[in-house]
Amino acid sequence: MSVKINPSWLKVLENEFEKPYFTLLTSQVKEEYAKSKVFPDPQNIFRAFDLTPFDYVKVVILGQDPYHTPGVADGLAFSTKPGNRVPPSLQNIYKEIITEFSYNNYPYLNDPDLTRWATQGVLLLNNTLTVRSGEPNSHSKFGWDIFTNEVIQIISREKSHVVFLLWGKFAQSKKLIIESLSANHLVLESAHPSPFSADKGFFGNNHFKQTNDFLIEHDEKIISW
Repeated sequence: MSVKINPSWLKVLENEFEKPYFTLLTSQVKEEYAKSKVFPDPQNIFRAFDLTPFDYVKVVILGQDPYHTPGVADGLAFSTKPGNRVPPSLQNIYKEIITEFSYNNYPYLNDPDLTRWATQGVLLLNNTLTVRSGEPNSHSKFGWDIFTNEVIQIISREKSHVVFLLWGKFAQSKKLIIESLSANHLVLESAHPSPFSADKGFFGNNHFKQTNDFLIEHDEKIISW
């Protein structure tokens, strides 16, 4: 099973890949791909880490697990393969962006693919990186959370002035990890952009403008949302 990951991440995660839990995780995931329909495609499992090198990470957006519908998951949180409908949560994300920046004609309104964010330094990180077709959270007990928690720790400890966008209670549970390791990051919290909760605090959170203001303050190039 071939996967792609940027060399900068291989360097900082080298020790993690050698740990017993990751060996077991790898074995379980390979077995799942061999016997079941699993998403994303194997080469895209670490796509977030391939498109956003460690040295370039400026923003982290946390999701839960990949879309479990065939032909949708692309390895990036909240993103889908080109040609798909824009998922409901991403529709609401776009609505918030349009409001914050007063766009009259937002060019990406019908684009479900967030590759353009990833290549600007936005790590679109799901807590679990694989899922069985039609079964949300089916791989959540495999140990992916140990790995992704370590990723969050490494970023928090080794980088400066990163923006963490924590939407919903699950993502907000990672706040303690971040703040226990550094106080120089910006942690923004709100309700999840899902249609079930967007009107309970996601709309109007001003996260995208706050992110860019923080990046400007620390001499970083802003994100073209």
